[in-house]
Amino acid sequence: MYSPAPQKGRGTTHNPLNRFSPSHSTVEDDGWYQDVPATQGTEIRIETAKTIITRNTSPDLPFDRSINPYRGCEHGCIYCYARPSHVYWDLSPGLDFETKLIAKTNAAEVLEQQLSKPGYVCAPINLGSNTDPYQPIEREQQLTRRLLQVLLRYRHPVTIVTKGALVLRDLDLLAELASQRLARVMISLTTLDDTLKRILEPRAAAPKARLRAIRVLREAGVPVGVLCSPMIPMVNDSELEHLLEAAKDAGAQSAAYMMLRLPLEVAPLFEQWLQDHYPQRAAHVLSLIRQSRGGELYDSRFGTRMRGEGVFAELLAQRFRKAAKRLGFEGREAQALDCTAFCPPGGQMALF
Repeated sequence: MYSPAPQKGRGTTHNPLNRFSPSHSTVEDDGWYQDVPATQGTEIRIETAKTIITRNTSPDLPFDRSINPYRGCEHGCIYCYARPSHVYWDLSPGLDFETKLIAKTNAAEVLEQQLSKPGYVCAPINLGSNTDPYQPIEREQQLTRRLLQVLLRYRHPVTIVTKGALVLRDLDLLAELASQRLARVMISLTTLDDTLKRILEPRAAAPKARLRAIRVLREAGVPVGVLCSPMIPMVNDSELEHLLEAAKDAGAQSAAYMMLRLPLEVAPLFEQWLQDHYPQRAAHVLSLIRQSRGGELYDSRFGTRMRGEGVFAELLAQRFRKAAKRLGFEGREAQALDCTAFCPPGGQMALF
């Protein structure tokens, strides 16, 4: 099987056809042609969204609604569970997911419309449930910032999950939201090893930058936690306690973790990544994943999909509980957001 040469700053060079494609093809290397591929640039497509708030009924998630201003993610995390969603746009979950991005440029306007609908009931909206709201293209697009401006204007609570240091650009909005108990941020921290970060999450912020983001957010009064996700057997799981300690030292108040999830096309992409970077331990890594997923590489059942099951998963859970207790991390209930101050567009703002 032909394997493309690696590209700097990309999680994968493979671009498998999506699962809905009527035909499939493979490229075989016959040894005659040695190509030197150009680095794949980033292409941004525009989407005019009709709705922007996505609802879910998952008992595994601490929120029932979310907003994703972007489809695809330039961070290029090889393990990203959102990769399969790119096939709905006739794009590949592989390199396309990192390089052919879709921006919902009218996101803020549509949000304002949805908040003004009669019968809308306020509850925290999560930014970053599928793709990172502070990925590199946000620097110019500023869709996340505009969404925060709308949420602040109408006093609507928001939670954010990101591994992007760009979150500090919006410190003014987040601090104001936090002063009214309307914001909470979770910083995703996967490794403290820069070398591992570069191959696992090539365009995400460096570990030190994420720890600095935790520190600056906390100093500004923004409730902030750490999300150690994903934990990958024999790749980064040994760092769990160190991640929690570093985050606590930086000022994180709460902590959570998740096991690696490999839905659909993510599984073969991750398997190829293991062969490229950790060939000697690849079989062991996959064996531990299967032991934690009922013999498969992925288990979508509620209750187990985030944590796994079996010996390895239980040991990981015990390690997390022990470390979190020792370090004094708070539970989510200690950072509950205020839904009572919400004033929908066109409504009467409270005087006090």
